[in-house]
Amino acid sequence: MGYDLERFVGYVNEGLLCCVCRDVLERPLQAPCEHAYCSSCISSWLLHHHSCPEDRLPLDLSSLRPLYRYMRNDLNRLQIRCVNAEQGCGVICTLESLHTHEDDCEFAFISCSNTGCPVQVERRGLEAHLSGCNFRSRGCASGCGHSLHSMNQSQQNCVAELHTEVELLRTEMLCKVEEVRREMESRLDSQRRHMVQKESQLKNEVEELKGQLSRVICDMRALLGAERLRRQELAEAELEKRELLELLRDLQLTRSPGGQQTSSWEVHMESARHQHREDMLLSSCSSLQSAQAACAAGAPPSPQLGDRVRKGSTQSLTLDCIKRKSREVTVI
Repeated sequence: MGYDLERFVGYVNEGLLCCVCRDVLERPLQAPCEHAYCSSCISSWLLHHHSCPEDRLPLDLSSLRPLYRYMRNDLNRLQIRCVNAEQGCGVICTLESLHTHEDDCEFAFISCSNTGCPVQVERRGLEAHLSGCNFRSRGCASGCGHSLHSMNQSQQNCVAELHTEVELLRTEMLCKVEEVRREMESRLDSQRRHMVQKESQLKNEVEELKGQLSRVICDMRALLGAERLRRQELAEAELEKRELLELLRDLQLTRSPGGQQTSSWEVHMESARHQHREDMLLSSCSSLQSAQAACAAGAPPSPQLGDRVRKGSTQSLTLDCIKRKSREVTVI
């Protein structure tokens, strides 16, 4: 519905009147045929009709448009009395500022702000009503701290009120305790799962380290065995070196042009030395064979041990050649 025409001061153009309610336009809309209507009026009309109420041309909500600007300006400049004029408000303002005034009008009726009070009073008399309202809240005279309505002060039971409040606080506290307990249990479960996963991971790492340690121990044992063999071979090689040097000295003495004829005792001693050297060579060969058997039994193959075996075989060939030469010299 539009604004009542009797509230306006001065002349109002008929183009600013609603074609449905015949009052001054409120939230106006305009049809393609340039007829204007209040938005609520035309919406209600088009629920039952599909034409303009003025010239009966086809019309629907989608074809409605806002009012022309010059018409809106004329509408906003109209002078209108306050809606509370019957209560004594004599304000006359433009239609554009009407709502701003009515929101603060001292003659407007408003509801009491106290809960439960059904009285409506003018805005200018609200303070006087609140000072004597039966629904206003006051502190308990007994000192329990509750806010009471004026008409309920005689029925106030501080003990019951305090008991009720204590029960409410107790219920609230129990709810909070239960919530904290569930949260702590959830955290403990999460920590427990994390610790189990960590324990399993640490066990796997310990087992892996044990395997690595056992492999290192096996490698160390193999290296120690190879080192003992190397030392034994060095000692045998040193002994063979000394024997070869003695044999070379004997050969040089035998081949010297001024050498004297050897006696039978010297020949016997020379054969004994050759027999001792052969025994030492045989023991060296047996030690090399035992080292090769140990390597085949599971000791890790090493390049150094292979070199020592090759060196031992080369030394054996050299010693065989020297033994044959020494036998020939002895026979001669």
